[in-house]
Amino acid sequence: MSEQRTTASGGMETAFGFRKVGEEEKQGLVNDVFHRVAQRYDLMNDLMSGGLHRLWKSGMVTWLAPPKRRSYKVLDVAGGTGDIAFRIIDASGGNADVTVLDINGSMLAVGRDKAEKSGLSGNLSFVEANAEKLPFPASSFDAYTIAFGIRNVPHIDKALAEAFRVLRPGGRFLCLEFSDVGMPVLDKVYEAWSFHVIPRIGEAVAGDGEPYRYLVESIRRFPNQENFAAMIRRAGFSRVTWRDYSGGIAAVHSGWKI
Repeated sequence: MSEQRTTASGGMETAFGFRKVGEEEKQGLVNDVFHRVAQRYDLMNDLMSGGLHRLWKSGMVTWLAPPKRRSYKVLDVAGGTGDIAFRIIDASGGNADVTVLDINGSMLAVGRDKAEKSGLSGNLSFVEANAEKLPFPASSFDAYTIAFGIRNVPHIDKALAEAFRVLRPGGRFLCLEFSDVGMPVLDKVYEAWSFHVIPRIGEAVAGDGEPYRYLVESIRRFPNQENFAAMIRRAGFSRVTWRDYSGGIAAVHSGWKI
C-alpha cells in the first residue's frame, strides 16, 4: 500500500483512513463509523485479529496487575463495550472501580447492556465524553487504559496530555493498539488479510464493508511502536516501554506518571 505511517510529530489529525479530511470533519466521520458497527464491534475485532484480540486484552490486563486488596480507580477510554473494564474488575477480585468513557453513545449502550447482564454494574460507571477533554479533575485515577481506540482520536497528543493530567502520581498508562508488524512474510500475509479480506468479510457478515475499510486503513496510518512511544514520553510519562503481540500485529505501550 502506498500510504505510510505517520510519525511522532503527528498527522493523524487529518487522516480518515487514507483520505485527507479537515480537522473539524474527522471526529464526526469516526463517530459515524462506530455508530454503524457498535452492535457488531466484538465481531469486528474477531474479524480483524482472527480472535487474537481476546488474548491481547487479557495480556494487557495481566501487565496492569490491578491490586486485589484495595479500591483501585481505573479510567478505560474508548472502552464503550466494556471488554477491558470487565477484565480489570475480574483481575482485581471485584475491588476495582472502572469508569468507562467513550465519545460514542451507541458503543456505551452496548457496554451498559453487557454490564447489567453480567451483574457488574456496581463496579462500573459509563461516561460519554471526548478523550481530548476529559471531564475529571487532575490526579483522579490510579490507571488509564485504552484499547484499539487511540488511533481514532483526531489529536492523539491532546489525549495523551489528558491521560497524564488525570492520573495520580505513580499512576499507570496502558495502551493496546494494532501496530507495525516486524516479521518478514507475516507482514505481507497480514497486509493482504487486512486490505483484501476484512472489508469483504465485513460486507458479507455485517452488510457494510466501508467501516472495516476505514479501520484497516487507520491501522496502517498509525505511528509505529518507536514513534508512538516517543509521543507518550513527550506527554510527560516515564519508564515508557512496549510489548509486541503476534509479531507486532498489536502492541501494548506502558508509561508511568512519576
